[in-house]
Amino acid sequence: MEGPRNNGPEGDSIYAAAAWFRDGRGPRYVQLYRHLASAISSGRLEADTQLPPERDLAELADVSRVTVRKAVAELVADGLLEQRRGAGSFVRAQAPKLEHPLSRLTSFTEYMLARGKASTSQVLTRGLFFPTPEEAMALGISGGQVARIERLRSADGTPMAIERSSLPVDILPYPERVETSLYTVLRDQGGAPTRAIQRITAINLAPSEAQMLSLPDGAAALRIDRTGYLPSGRPIEFTRGVYRSDIYDFVAELRMEGTT
Repeated sequence: MEGPRNNGPEGDSIYAAAAWFRDGRGPRYVQLYRHLASAISSGRLEADTQLPPERDLAELADVSRVTVRKAVAELVADGLLEQRRGAGSFVRAQAPKLEHPLSRLTSFTEYMLARGKASTSQVLTRGLFFPTPEEAMALGISGGQVARIERLRSADGTPMAIERSSLPVDILPYPERVETSLYTVLRDQGGAPTRAIQRITAINLAPSEAQMLSLPDGAAALRIDRTGYLPSGRPIEFTRGVYRSDIYDFVAELRMEGTT
């Protein structure tokens, strides 16, 4: 049985060149690939949706069949499409999103471990640096340096987030000791935060971020700025994380005032 198809004027508009092609933005097959990848990630093209046949898609997109073939091949390689023999190309069902509760302060490593996933980190930047104005304000410091660690966080081999953490030097004098879990290192030193304030913002990925997260340029993502505090109220951690919105859902439980 065939899956749903985006037929008719509204469905066809997804593929029309006016919806995705821009002069100077790269080869047509790359732009078409990015557009379709974004439509799949955002849900405009739902799981099990059948793409038009190659010839029809080429006419709708006003490109050659070779261009369509190359864009579809990239989407298949990325696991976004599957080709069924004798039926065509279909949007592959994506894995359920990870629900990350906002009411608990846990590290990326701890969160993934609790869900049976193996977390890994690729260190992008690590060392002592002069603070940016944003870091100085968040950490309540003036002058001196901060320990800064920027990492690409992955789970079961899938890139999930880019996190950049900044801490006062007296809290983390040796940032090179952080390999996977920052909070584990801080707890061992007796200085892990016990509460945090987080701000969530919807963003579009810059090209460098998109490449690291295996997403198309400009794909939607979530940015979370977190400031962590000691029991004394001292801010000791400022982390800015960029998370894949096609994988993450951040969930908060709300209670009406005066109830339990």
